[in-house]
Amino acid sequence: MKKFAIALIAGFLSTTGIAAADNRVDPIEVASLSSASQKTGWLQVLSGGKPVKSNTKIAAVSRAPIARELVAFDEDVPSGTIIVDNSERRLYHVLGSGLAMKYAVSVGREGFIWIGTETVTRKTEWPTWTPPEDMRAREAKKGKVLPVTMKGGLDNPLGSRAIYLGSTIYRIHGTNQPSSLGKAQSSGCIRMANEDVEHLYAQVTPGTTVIVRN
Repeated sequence: MKKFAIALIAGFLSTTGIAAADNRVDPIEVASLSSASQKTGWLQVLSGGKPVKSNTKIAAVSRAPIARELVAFDEDVPSGTIIVDNSERRLYHVLGSGLAMKYAVSVGREGFIWIGTETVTRKTEWPTWTPPEDMRAREAKKGKVLPVTMKGGLDNPLGSRAIYLGSTIYRIHGTNQPSSLGKAQSSGCIRMANEDVEHLYAQVTPGTTVIVRN
């Protein structure tokens, strides 16, 4: 019985990205690009081992400047629920048993922030970015010309993965601007570090409830 309990705990820790301290076993690196060979990194996984060309250094758009952490969470919501706290600029993925994984995010800036409850409708790896017409017009007034569409890649503002929310234009997605995390700088989407959005993406399924609140 004791061995079974230990196995259960070890399995839980591995799924939440936490490796148990054990001098006999090398720690498993989850969603990281610190390895020069990138064998365990999200880029290697998503590209199927094929090279991805970019003018941007991989490390600059992958690592989270604010580390995710496993925290106590006692709110009465079902396991699997995602809660985005606009004021705190954090996303909580509720794991159950009084725990949640907490990630730093960037939320909507003034005039673009929103609240509500949505459902995950689909997920996409290396999403194509098609900026809305009003965004293109808004940026054009600032002298910045946005593309009509941009294929997925390291230079794409949506990062490595996207989780779509209901029938809205909003997504939880990666970013090529990790310096925006922990701030209110987006046009309404929820930005995450690429390594963090990969970690969350692997555990979320269509139908998941997403609550965005102040």
